[in-house]
Amino acid sequence: MILPENLPPVIRHWIGGELTDAADGRTFDVTDPVSNAPYAQAARGAAADVDRAVAAARVAFPEWSRLSNRARATTLYRIADAVEARHDRLAAFESFDSGLSITQARGQARRAAENFRYFADVIVALGEEAYRQGEAQFSYVVRQPVGVAGLITPWNTPFMLESWKLAPALAAGCTLVLKPAEWTPLSASLWQEIFDEAGVPAGVVNIVHGIGEEAGQALVDHPDVPLISFTGSTDTGRHIIRSSAQHLKTTSMELGGKSPVVVFADADLEAALDSVVFGVFSLNGERCTAGSRVLVERPLYEEFTRRLAERAANVRVGLPSDPATEVGALVHPEHYARVLDYVEIGKKEARLVAGGTRPAHLAEGNYLQPTVFADVERDARIFQEEIFGPVVVLAPFDDEDEAIELANATQYGLAAYIWTGDLKRGHRLAHAVESGMVWLNSHNIRDLRTPFGGVKASGVGREGGARSIDFYTESKIVHVALGDVHTPRFGAAR
Repeated sequence: MILPENLPPVIRHWIGGELTDAADGRTFDVTDPVSNAPYAQAARGAAADVDRAVAAARVAFPEWSRLSNRARATTLYRIADAVEARHDRLAAFESFDSGLSITQARGQARRAAENFRYFADVIVALGEEAYRQGEAQFSYVVRQPVGVAGLITPWNTPFMLESWKLAPALAAGCTLVLKPAEWTPLSASLWQEIFDEAGVPAGVVNIVHGIGEEAGQALVDHPDVPLISFTGSTDTGRHIIRSSAQHLKTTSMELGGKSPVVVFADADLEAALDSVVFGVFSLNGERCTAGSRVLVERPLYEEFTRRLAERAANVRVGLPSDPATEVGALVHPEHYARVLDYVEIGKKEARLVAGGTRPAHLAEGNYLQPTVFADVERDARIFQEEIFGPVVVLAPFDDEDEAIELANATQYGLAAYIWTGDLKRGHRLAHAVESGMVWLNSHNIRDLRTPFGGVKASGVGREGGARSIDFYTESKIVHVALGDVHTPRFGAAR
C-alpha cells in the first residue's frame, strides 16, 4: 500500500468554519480497498454534531442568501479554480480511497470544477417570470432559497457527486450540511481548504462525517433542515422519504438502476460494443447509470456475446494508482462480498462466459475480473437486481415489442441505451422505454443543462440545469394592482 502525500491522520468535521472532532469524541476506521487496512480515523458524527452544523448554517444563511446572484457566482468561479489547483492531489485521494483507477479519477476532478462553473453561469443567466393581466394587475415570481439544505452523498465518485449537489445549493443561496459517505470520506477533507481559499463565509458549508444510520439519520430528522438531496440505494431512499414525511421535507432521490442496452442487428456493432464495455466496466462498474442488462436482437446475439466476452477478458484490472488500469479495486470488503455473492448466484442462473473470479495476478484487495453472463432469463436475480460492480448480463430478443418488454421488466428506470441503424425505430423505443434518460446511438455523455433522474424505483424528482435551482429555491408569486381595486363589498351597507 503506497499512501498519497499529505494524508490527514484524522478526518474531522468542518462546522462553522472550524475543523472539529465529534462531540462525544468517537471515531471510525477508514480503509483503502487495496489492502483493506485502516489508514485514518474519521470523526463519527451523531445528532449533537448535526445540531451544531445546522445551527452554524442557520447563522450564516441571512448574509449568504442576500448576496446578489452575481456575487455568489463569483465565489463559485473561485471554488472551481481552487478545485482545479488541487487536481492531482484530489485524483490521488479519490483513487486511493475508492479504488477508482487514477486515470478516471482525474476525469472526476475536472467534472467537479465544471459543475461549479456551470451553476455560476446558470444563476446569473436565470430569469424570473412575470405576468400582466391587462391594465388591472401585474404579477411576478421571486425565487427564494429554501434555507439549510441537507446533502447526503454516495461512495462512488464521491468528490464529483458532492460537487454536483454543493454547486447548485450554493448558487441558489442555500447554506448547507453535507454528510459524505462513510466508506470514502478522504476527498471531502479537501473542501475546507477549497472553500476557505475561495472566500466562502464560515458556516455556509458544514461537513459532518459519520455512519448513515447515525449522522445521516440525524440530518434527515432535523426540523430546521427543510430539504434533503440524496444519492444512493433505493432502499435507503425509501427510508429517507418515510422519515422526511414527519416534517414534510422536500426531497430529491437519485437511486438505483438496472439500465438496459438494446442492440438491434442493424446497429453499428463496433460502436455498440465499445459503449457496452465502457458503460458497465468503467468506474469499476460502480455507477448508477451502468448499462448492466444488454438485450441483443437474436441474429446478432451469439456474435455480440462472443465479442463482449473477449473484451471483458482483456480489460486491464490492476492497482488503482497504475495509469494503465481500467478496472481497479471495489470500494469496500462488504460491497465486494455482495458483488461476489451475485456472481455465485449468476453461475446457477445463467451461462458464465467471462470473468467471475479474482484476477490471478492480484492476490489481495477487492478485485474482480469483469464478468459476463449470457442467456439470462428475465426472472433471474442477476437480471432484476442492481449488482453495482463489473458484472453484465445478456439476453436475446426477437422483435421490437419484446425488446421493449424486456427493457421495462425491472423495478428500475434510470437510464437506457438504444443502438440501431433505424432512427425511426430508435425514437419509438426511446419513448416506450420506462426510464428518466435515454441515449440513442450514444454512450453516457450528459449535458449539464439536461434533467437527471429516474422513474419507478430509480428515484423521485429531477436535478440538473435550471431544475436544480428550482429544487433549492421556493417560488413566491407577488400580485400587484395597477389601478383601482374593485372587490365585491360583502357585508357593506347598501
